[in-house]
Amino acid sequence: MALTRDIKYINRDFDDLRTRLIEFSKTYFPNTYNDFSPSSPGMMFMEMSAYVGDVLSFYLDNQIQETFIQYARQTNNLYELAYLLGYKPKVTTAATVQLDFYQQVPAIAGSPDYNYALQIGQNAIIQSTANTGITFLTQDTVDFSISSSQSPTEVSIYQISSGIPQSFLLKKTVPAISATINTATFSFGVPEQFSTVTIEDTNIIGVLDITDSDGNTWYEVSHLGQDLIYDSIKNTNTNNPNYSTNSNVPFLLQTKQIQRRFATRFLNQTTLQLQFGAGTTSDTDEEITPNLNNIGLGLPFQQDKLTTAFSPTNFIFTNTYGIAPSNTTLTVRYLTGGGVASNVAQGVLTTIASANINFVNGTLPNNATAQSIFNSVAVNNPAAASGGQDGDSIEEIKQNSLSTFQNQLRTVTADDYTLRVLSLPPQYGTVAKAYTEAQKAESINFGDNPATLDLYVLSYDSNKNLTTASTQLKNNLRTYLSQYRMVNDSVNIKDAFVINIEVEFEIITYPNFNNNEILATCIQEVQNYFNIDDWQINEPILLKDLYITLDQIAGVQTVKNIKINNKTGESLGYSNYSYDVQGATIDNVIYPSIDPMIFEVKYPNTDIKGRVVSL
Repeated sequence: MALTRDIKYINRDFDDLRTRLIEFSKTYFPNTYNDFSPSSPGMMFMEMSAYVGDVLSFYLDNQIQETFIQYARQTNNLYELAYLLGYKPKVTTAATVQLDFYQQVPAIAGSPDYNYALQIGQNAIIQSTANTGITFLTQDTVDFSISSSQSPTEVSIYQISSGIPQSFLLKKTVPAISATINTATFSFGVPEQFSTVTIEDTNIIGVLDITDSDGNTWYEVSHLGQDLIYDSIKNTNTNNPNYSTNSNVPFLLQTKQIQRRFATRFLNQTTLQLQFGAGTTSDTDEEITPNLNNIGLGLPFQQDKLTTAFSPTNFIFTNTYGIAPSNTTLTVRYLTGGGVASNVAQGVLTTIASANINFVNGTLPNNATAQSIFNSVAVNNPAAASGGQDGDSIEEIKQNSLSTFQNQLRTVTADDYTLRVLSLPPQYGTVAKAYTEAQKAESINFGDNPATLDLYVLSYDSNKNLTTASTQLKNNLRTYLSQYRMVNDSVNIKDAFVINIEVEFEIITYPNFNNNEILATCIQEVQNYFNIDDWQINEPILLKDLYITLDQIAGVQTVKNIKINNKTGESLGYSNYSYDVQGATIDNVIYPSIDPMIFEVKYPNTDIKGRVVSL
């Protein structure tokens, strides 16, 4: 009968394993072997065993370490773990810049002739004069014929004769990113499930678009199980039966179910993998996969389903991962660029290397005037580009992955909804202000969902004054939120109230100061204080801060009085809602109402009044 051996499992390196093997031999084989000199054959086998154990321990520790993103060091493992947690590592970051585009138009009856307005398509290529290797791409269409609060067209007189304008200069500002468009093609024969291709390049920003040889467009999704994407159509009378001339909603947002889709992931800093679906073109996707015909199919216990614990994987038999490309050639356009070097200085982006420029009015005759207007297009960057940086470091991948796993792109709190609403792209409408709160108890009826949220929004008009959101904007917002809201949340989109006010103040100045200059400075500071960009729904007015602001102006000895008055009346251009400002003032704080509202100085040039008084 074999003796029970005392085996230690805590030794992991070479020295500990070697020492333990010697002790083991001395304890259990004292008469069999006792030559433990370094040159003995027995020590050779013990050290070889210790060597093998040390190597195995090293690889075991390394493999365990590489499964935790906090401790992983190998790049390919970091990338895989980052995607597992929902984060897409960046191998480069593109710089962004605001570009000013200019064009001339002739005058007609003393006003700009917008028949000669131009339109510059997306992805116009702008080159830097300082560094020819740096190019920028415009992200929006430049349409000089349209002006809105988020995309205004500035007009100035360019040429005048005998006091009469002969031509005007139009200016439009659009965002651009530092990127270059590259093209790769891939041929596919017999369809394969989850076929993949790779793009090898440096500083890959991402895929711009993919089209196949049949003219079909393939759409990028975050994962192949996603079959709904956002799509937009022009807000015209044809596309929108409730069409209105609201220029702040140029596009309608809608969800679109797609079969041709792909997902991307970086394998390392120079390799981008594209993965396609598993089905064929004859298959159709279902927006909601489970149905009454396939639940439980193939299960051995179909006789009694009352006590069955179903898993969603038991009835996913439809093609929910998109189709696989077959017998076609895909043309992939992808973007490269970015990095620290793309943060170019101001005034260097002045060359239009390539752009799709057309007259909005396609019936203009091709005459000298049209050619002159066409040649007048110019571009410049008034400020330096910023935001360009190199790819994520190892520590940035770790930290960004952990934070992304916590967020998961879901709206959970009221603040999440507010931020998500404000992130609505401007082509779908201008959400100027947003405020989210739980539905008030007195508004909840019997049987209502207790998880209902009230979302109050306001928009801008063409003069950047607050106004109620249009029906098209609310519909776009509803579609946008549907992909992010929690399943048990109900959201009511409502209009917040706008309370227009005027400000009257009295100041006492020091001797030997110009009262007019001091008063002008004070009015300007009050205008800055009530700049609508700095005010949110349900924000109170702190008169103490306003007193301090005016007191700090050079030449002001003291602020004697500040008074806030309500301005109302649609015929005068104000909101129809009145508010008891004096009744809402407590300890120099003007509080908002229970119903969400915002204070607005609609006409700062006339509704901010000040005067200099004596002691």
